[in-house]
Amino acid sequence: MGSPEEARVRLPQLRLDELLEELQARLDAARGTRDRVHSLLEAVLSVGRELDLEQALHSIVEAAAALVDAEYAALGVIGPDGRRLSAFHTVGVGEEQIAAIGPFPEGHGILGELIRHPEPLCLAKISEHPASYGFPPHHPPMNTFLGVPIRVRDQVFGNLYLTEKRGGGEFDEEDVSVTLTLAVAAGVAIDNARLYAESRLRERWLRANAEITHSLMSGAGHAEVLGLIAERAREITGAALAVVAMPMAEDTGPLSVELALGQGADALRGLVLPEDGSLVGEAFARAAAVTCEDVTDDERFAAGLPQLTGLGPAVAVPIGTVGGGVRGVVLLVRETGHTPFTDKETEPLQVFAAQAAIAMELAERRRDAEEIAVLKDRDRIARDLHDLAIQRLFATGMTLQSAGRFIEHPEAGERVLRAVDDLDETIKIIRSTIFGLRAREGTAGTGLRARVVRVAGEAAPVLGFAPSVRMEGLLDTDVPREIADHVVAVLSEALTNVARHARAGRADVALATDGHELRLSVTDNGVGIPPDGRRSGLRNMAERAQQLGGELTLDTPDEGGTALVWRVPLPEREAPGAVFEA
Repeated sequence: MGSPEEARVRLPQLRLDELLEELQARLDAARGTRDRVHSLLEAVLSVGRELDLEQALHSIVEAAAALVDAEYAALGVIGPDGRRLSAFHTVGVGEEQIAAIGPFPEGHGILGELIRHPEPLCLAKISEHPASYGFPPHHPPMNTFLGVPIRVRDQVFGNLYLTEKRGGGEFDEEDVSVTLTLAVAAGVAIDNARLYAESRLRERWLRANAEITHSLMSGAGHAEVLGLIAERAREITGAALAVVAMPMAEDTGPLSVELALGQGADALRGLVLPEDGSLVGEAFARAAAVTCEDVTDDERFAAGLPQLTGLGPAVAVPIGTVGGGVRGVVLLVRETGHTPFTDKETEPLQVFAAQAAIAMELAERRRDAEEIAVLKDRDRIARDLHDLAIQRLFATGMTLQSAGRFIEHPEAGERVLRAVDDLDETIKIIRSTIFGLRAREGTAGTGLRARVVRVAGEAAPVLGFAPSVRMEGLLDTDVPREIADHVVAVLSEALTNVARHARAGRADVALATDGHELRLSVTDNGVGIPPDGRRSGLRNMAERAQQLGGELTLDTPDEGGTALVWRVPLPEREAPGAVFEA
């Protein structure tokens, strides 16, 4: 045992060691705080650099896990309803494990607690919280938990979820503070990414509008422009199916599917959709966008359309309201499982459709002006023919007729009389040409398409149901009036036969032309044609086909009923010639 003096020397030494250890601990703490602040600043900068929203969300999750040393981290995006999660981004769980667990959570249990109460939540053991009800099979075990909300402009965008602090410790107040700071930076980054995405989207819509306007002003055809509208709308909105339907009449009535692109498009082209009860018809009648979350559960989508699988959310948008009327409707449908169309998506789509309608209107006005110029030129030609050519020919004929009385040679006199007759016939031909140049025949509602729809509509009360109608090809331009009259008569007779004899619950009408042949088919699911039944109506239809060089065939489909096909060739169209040749 040492002396008292040695003890007095050791005591200050022990106190000095304690002070040095405490100083070292504080230095370590300060260094740790400095390192953590440095890591936080790096995380904030890293998150703020991202402009792609999906990549920004993934960076936020990774930064949060690194800052608080969590083994697992996730970011849940709250859906439009404010009650469920619409997206879930994770770190720490592999793809195979995610597949084994099953669908991502929708916001129940502890995750739902943070949605209902957007405040920081720190737990030492998840299972002890009243809102917890366990994990699904194959889910990794989790005990410690830290959750904080992410706000974007005072609205809760989603929540950060952090679990299983490494080393077996619990999340502390410093972890909460750091995570809240990151959440603020995440809100700014998400807002920037959203604004950037919206600006890029507006840029894409503007480019699409410019492309359509340029195409129209360059003289592109109607079908080409409709295809461009549908394709650009489908690309920008991420839709699986795009349909363009146009009204059969000018401002009302059923709509014909002029164009369809994407999944199930082949089954839709040429269909005629009712204005009442259909999704497309509702958008046309209201002149406003109409949405549905799932087409398989919406009767408005089923009206007039075949059953299509693999499709989910849909939106029908009118193509402009130029002059107070709607020119048509664009229907866009996404695949099953995709998010429904939101107002933010629908608004630029409506603007796009309205601007496309304006471009179409301007192009039509330009064509009208060109047609008026042609008509004026025709009127001038007709006037000149009447006032100059006919008068001169008439005067020449009178002169020859008078001179014929002085010709004594019989053969010469006969030739002069024949020349007078030829002049008279020439005058008749010119007058007929003048009449053709000046003729104006109103054609509104008299086209073959409109007449076929009218016949189908008139047959509906007798049938007890509305027959479906599908039309394809240039029916109003390629089919002459005489053949169109036969088509209308045959269709009326066929539908009358279905109503009288078939006892059917469905009838499908299809009319198509490729420019060389016209094909009308009427199919029903009735009892078929009895062997001893009257066939006067069928005989009349067959005679009409034979008169035009075509044929009528009857068949019984595998599912029963009758399939009537009436086909006739179309005359070759002559290329338009010039009025005068040099």
